[in-house]
Amino acid sequence: MTNNNVSPHIAINRHLSQPYRNQHIHFIGICGVAMSALALAFKDKGWRVTGSDKGFYPPVSTHLKDAGVSFYPGWHPEKMTENGIPDLVVVGNVAGSNNPEWLFVQKNDIPYASYPEVIAQYFVKEHSLVCAGTYGKSTSTAALVWIFQHAGISPSYMFGGVSNNNVPAATLGDTEWSILEGDEYKSSGWDEKAKFFHYNPTHLLLTSIVWDHADVYPNASSYKEAFSNLVAQLPKDGLFTVSEKVRMDYPHFLENVACPVVTYGKEKKNTYQYTNIATSTSGITFDIIHDGTTYHVATPLLGDYMADNFTGCFATAHQAGIAPETIVSAIGTFQNIKRRLEKKYEGKITIFDDIAHSPKKAEAVLNSLRALYDGKIIAIFEPNIGNRQPDAAPGYTHAFDNADMVILPRFSPVKKNPKLPQPFEAHDLQHIISQTHGNVVAINDDAALLEMVNKETNAGDVVVFLGSHGFRGMIEELVLNLSL
Repeated sequence: MTNNNVSPHIAINRHLSQPYRNQHIHFIGICGVAMSALALAFKDKGWRVTGSDKGFYPPVSTHLKDAGVSFYPGWHPEKMTENGIPDLVVVGNVAGSNNPEWLFVQKNDIPYASYPEVIAQYFVKEHSLVCAGTYGKSTSTAALVWIFQHAGISPSYMFGGVSNNNVPAATLGDTEWSILEGDEYKSSGWDEKAKFFHYNPTHLLLTSIVWDHADVYPNASSYKEAFSNLVAQLPKDGLFTVSEKVRMDYPHFLENVACPVVTYGKEKKNTYQYTNIATSTSGITFDIIHDGTTYHVATPLLGDYMADNFTGCFATAHQAGIAPETIVSAIGTFQNIKRRLEKKYEGKITIFDDIAHSPKKAEAVLNSLRALYDGKIIAIFEPNIGNRQPDAAPGYTHAFDNADMVILPRFSPVKKNPKLPQPFEAHDLQHIISQTHGNVVAINDDAALLEMVNKETNAGDVVVFLGSHGFRGMIEELVLNLSL
């Protein structure tokens, strides 16, 4: 498949049949989940892989070491080149304009690429299946990979998370299928367009569109436009699988698409309808109806929204030719990826961890937990940088209604963008959420926060950590204290 979006600074061969035993690829910012997975995929194909980052911690450091990847902390051009100039340098978003390795790469005309450019160059196949949307895209991508593998198909793939099924987050497969998570965030410091534009989808699963990343998209219209442009690029012989919510909110998407359209959702008029949802602390069951046939689906995963995610995956995989029985079987054994309503502890209280970094995502998680638990729900929430912008404030209205208490920790430091307003700190967001919630506190000290949680919880209560950052070990400390 020819990719017309590859930038001229990439000067590399893309034929995957080559062993590349003498090729050296270096990753600036290797310790992230996505970058480390990409590094391991290249190592598996025979490349010599090195990397650098600010610091290294398990499990990423363990995976890299076990695979024989050479890495070091800090930014050192002399270490990057001690065994010769790399054939390619992958530049992560962690590399600022003054990063010594990045400056060395530019000064010496070393071939370089961003993460999505490398995905486009090496992973995209003839049948390029991309999962996009504000939420559900990581889970849907990982689930589709699991379904395809269950059907005996080995796609090239990438998703942004750590699989609970113990499969790598990125792999270079040997078929004409690729399954890729289509992130709408900007590609790199030199490329403002969304990552998903690099992947030339022939098949697109679009789960949702709710304005996010206000640091990149200044308003809801610009955010929607990115997805609209992606849909418009689908080829005539492709496939557009779209959720009921997107279809209803953005009907013009269907008018502009050149390929067949498949819809899914709760309404009968959808191509694939899901119904009869039953939830419990052991998982969910539901039915999918297509062309008059009903398929019963059971999953151990929590969250009633998983019925929507799995129906989109069912529709996409079925349209790709996979038998319904195979899809249902795969869904039943899919364990999701870490930090997606992940149960970290169950005892006197229950502790969950979820990557929900926006008010809309937090609301969905809290709604699901309220349907399952009668006790008090305490939410510890840290938004991403986009949801710390003033324009994101309206999204917090009633978002935390299903939490009995909201605790805002000390927010992680971020690079200030001089073109944008100063991002919210915890006390700013406390004031905003308090407009529609009566029990919101901001606690700057981590130890004091954990003390507050211990004081406020009783038997049967739930504590859920919501946010894309790691909460500085607070989850692990809370679990450890409860386990003593």
